[in-house]
Amino acid sequence: MPKLPIVWLLSTGGTIAGKGASSTSLTEYQSSTLLGSELLAAVPEIANYACVEVEQVVNVGSPNMTPEVWRTLAQRINTIFTEDADVAGVVITHGTSTLEETAYFLNLTVRHDRPVVLVGSQRPSTAISADGPLNLLNAVRTAAAPQARGKGVLVVMNDEINGARDVTKSNTYRVETFRSGELGFLGYVDDDMVSFYKASTKRHTAASEFEVSAITQFPRVEIVYSYAQASPAPLLALVRDGVDGIIFAAPGAGSLSDAERDVIAKIAAMAVKPVLMRSSRTGNGRVTRRQNFDRLGVIPTDNLNPQKARILLMLALAKTRDPAEIARIFSQY
Repeated sequence: MPKLPIVWLLSTGGTIAGKGASSTSLTEYQSSTLLGSELLAAVPEIANYACVEVEQVVNVGSPNMTPEVWRTLAQRINTIFTEDADVAGVVITHGTSTLEETAYFLNLTVRHDRPVVLVGSQRPSTAISADGPLNLLNAVRTAAAPQARGKGVLVVMNDEINGARDVTKSNTYRVETFRSGELGFLGYVDDDMVSFYKASTKRHTAASEFEVSAITQFPRVEIVYSYAQASPAPLLALVRDGVDGIIFAAPGAGSLSDAERDVIAKIAAMAVKPVLMRSSRTGNGRVTRRQNFDRLGVIPTDNLNPQKARILLMLALAKTRDPAEIARIFSQY
C-alpha cells in the first residue's frame, strides 16, 4: 500500500468550528467552539487520503483575526515546510468573514511552493446539512495533491478551488459564497480527482519578496469608503491620527468627488502624510493610472479589492515609501 502524504491542519476557529442549539440553527450559533482535533475526528474519511498532524493556533471568529495571527500562521507554515520536506501541504480552518484576507496575506508571505489551503463553512457543525465536513475533506485532498503545488495559497469550499488573490466572499449565508469574480476559480474537487484548469500569473509564495519575520511592526493602513456626497471627516481623522496609508474604496473605476480631491490636495502638500491609493468598490475590473490622480500622488491598486489592497500596502510600506516602488509592487502582485 502506498505511503499516504503528510498534511498539517492548523485550526483558527470560525463557523466550521461552531455549534448551534439545534440542527436548524443556521444563523444563531456559537462559532469557534470546537478544536481542530475534533473537526478532524468528525471526518474519518480523511484518513484515506493523508496522515494529518493537527495544531490549534487560535480559536476565534474571523472578525477578530489580526495581522499578528497572520504573522504567526506564516511563520509556522514556513517552519513546517523548511523542517520537513515530506510534508505535502498545509490546511487552515478559518471563519469565512475575513478568510480571503488571511489567504492573501499568506499568499504574499509563505516562502514555499507547496500548497496552503484555507477552508471554512457557511453552516455550523451541528447544522442539518453542515458543509464543513466535506469542505475539510476536499481541502485536505487538495493540499495533498501534487498538482496543487506552485499554485499559491488556495481557498477550497463548495467543491471549488479559488486562488487567494482573486477570491472574495460574495454572499452572507449561501454555501457558494466564495467567488473570484469575472476571472473565475481555478478548478474543482470531485470524487475522482483534484482538477486545475488555470493558475494566477501574479507573484506569490516562493516568488514573493516579502519576508514577514523581518517586520517588527506592521504599518497602519486603513480603508475609507467613498459614496455620493461622502464626508471628508473619516479621511481627515485618519490623517490626524498618523496612519501610514489609506485605501479609498471608491465608486466605479476608482473615481473620487471634487470635494474629496480638494482634501487630498491639502494632504499632498503636507510634509508628513500617508500613502494614498485608489481601489474600487465594484468587485471587478482594474483601477488604472489617471493624470488628475497622478498629480496628487494617489496610486491605483490594479484589480485588488480594498481589503486586499490594504494588506499589500502594509507589506509594501514595511519595505519602502517610494511611490514608484509601491506602484511596481502593485503591478506585480
